[in-house]
Amino acid sequence: MELLRFEWGAENITTFQNFKTIFLSILLEAFPFILLGVVVSSLLSVFVSEKMIARLIPKNPVLGVIVGCFLGLIFPLCECGMIPIVRRLMLKGMPLYIGIVYILSGPIINPIVFASTYMAFRNQPEIAYSRMVLAFTTAFIIGLIIYKFIKSNPLKAAQSSNVHEHFHGHQHHQQNFASKFVSVLAHASEEFFEMGKYLIFGAFITAVIQVTVSRAELVEIGEGEWSSYLFMMGLGYILSLCSTSDAFIASSFATTFSAGSLLSFLVFGPMLDLKNTLMMLSIFKTRFIIVLSLLIFIIVLFSSILIQNLYFA
Repeated sequence: MELLRFEWGAENITTFQNFKTIFLSILLEAFPFILLGVVVSSLLSVFVSEKMIARLIPKNPVLGVIVGCFLGLIFPLCECGMIPIVRRLMLKGMPLYIGIVYILSGPIINPIVFASTYMAFRNQPEIAYSRMVLAFTTAFIIGLIIYKFIKSNPLKAAQSSNVHEHFHGHQHHQQNFASKFVSVLAHASEEFFEMGKYLIFGAFITAVIQVTVSRAELVEIGEGEWSSYLFMMGLGYILSLCSTSDAFIASSFATTFSAGSLLSFLVFGPMLDLKNTLMMLSIFKTRFIIVLSLLIFIIVLFSSILIQNLYFA
C-alpha cells in the first residue's frame, strides 16, 4: 500500500510539472507579443490622430480589405498583439472590416511567420506558400462579407470609449513630449493587464487539456479524411500556439495527416484559438464573435480541402 501511494503521488507530481511547464511556456511565448502590441497601440492612441488614420485607409472597400491583409508586413505581430492595436485603431476611425481582416491575416501574412513555416517544412516549401495564400483568401472573403452585411458597431461600450478617446485626444494635442510619454506608459499598463488576464485563463485551460489527453489518443481521433481536418482545426484552437512557432508542431504530424489538414491547423489556429477568443470577447459583442467564428471555420475548412484536392492530391 505504501508503494502504491508513493507511485500515485509521483505520477501526480509529474503531471503537475508538465502542467506547469506548458502553462508557463504559453505565457512566456505570448506575453512579449502582448507587451509589444499594447505599446504600439498606446503610441497610436497618443501620437496618431483620427485624420491621419482616415488618410491612410483606402475609401474603396476591396482595396481596403487588400491593405488590411498586408498590414502584417508592416506590423509583424502575433495574434495576441493584434487585438489591442485593432481596438485602438477602430476607436480612431478604422472601419470594422479592415480591423477584422488585420486580426485574421496579420498573425500569418508576415515575414517572421513565413520564415518559420518555411524552416519547419524545408522538405515541403509549398506548405509555406499555401499557408500565405489560404490566409489571404480567408481574410479577404470575410472582410468583404463583413463590409456587405454587418453595419452595426460590435465593439463593447463603443460610445463611451469614443468619448474617452475624444477627450484624451484633445489632452494629447496639448501635451508636451514628456507628458505624452507618460500617457503611453499609462495606456500600455492598463491594456496589458486587461489583455493579460484573458491570456492567463486561456493558457490555464490549454495546459489542463494537454496534460489530461494523451498524444496517442489525439492521433487516433485524427484518423480519417474529414475527421483529420476537424481534429487539426480543433487542436489549433485548443493549443493556442503562437503563429511563429505552430509550424514546428504541425510538421510533427506531416507523416500522419494530409497537407490540407496541416494547412487548416496553420491557418485556423492563428485566426481563432482559445486565448484570442477570450480576448476578443473582452472588446467585441458575443453575437459578432459567434458569426465571425462560423465564417472562419467554414471558409478555412472548405478552402483547405480544395487546396488539398487541387495541389496535394
